[in-house]
Amino acid sequence: MSYILLILSVFVGSILVFILKPQKKIVHLLLAFSGAYLLSVTILHLLPEIYQETNNYKRVGIFILIGIMFQSVLEFFSNGAEHGHMHVDSDESKFPILIFISLCFHAFSEGLPIHKVDDNLLWAIVVHKIPIAIVLTTFLIHAKYSKKMVFAFLLTFALMSPLGLLLGDKILFFTTYSTEMTAFIVGVFLHISTIILFESTENHKFNLQKFGAIFLGIIITVLTL
Repeated sequence: MSYILLILSVFVGSILVFILKPQKKIVHLLLAFSGAYLLSVTILHLLPEIYQETNNYKRVGIFILIGIMFQSVLEFFSNGAEHGHMHVDSDESKFPILIFISLCFHAFSEGLPIHKVDDNLLWAIVVHKIPIAIVLTTFLIHAKYSKKMVFAFLLTFALMSPLGLLLGDKILFFTTYSTEMTAFIVGVFLHISTIILFESTENHKFNLQKFGAIFLGIIITVLTL
């Protein structure tokens, strides 16, 4: 079921683009909600769990910092697409492959710890993937690819998190260092979610709708944990 949900989340976002063509404002609110949900799951669930698994708190902290730095480097190539900053250029005729590869690396890495925690992390990733899929699909369409090519890109992206889940559960290296890998992913999630939530809004003004989306994401997480 986890594999199916991870794949469906990408195609749900893509279908929304083709059918509803959601406005940028709606996508930003979805991102705010998903960022709040992801951050809440990370703080309330993942962090306590990894610190309970080991007495080497410094080692866990180091891997969290490595995850933060890794995501910072990854975003140099992805231009911030993981948190909705994929800018569409009307003159763009080719899809920048580095952005796509970076998104795939990110999707693969976030699938690694799913097998060892409960469904809260799975749902956090599913919710996060929907607005990202909306942004990616929009970019692919503007790049003037055929529908077959768009489907091929989206299918590849959709399979990355399930691949991470599979290898994280079956490969000896990932199972042996599962605590370290989870700490690494915590760093990745902290980086992405905090940027989504706390980056400057337009004219640095308080945005009630964005605050409402963030509040809703936090409340849902608290009530379901």
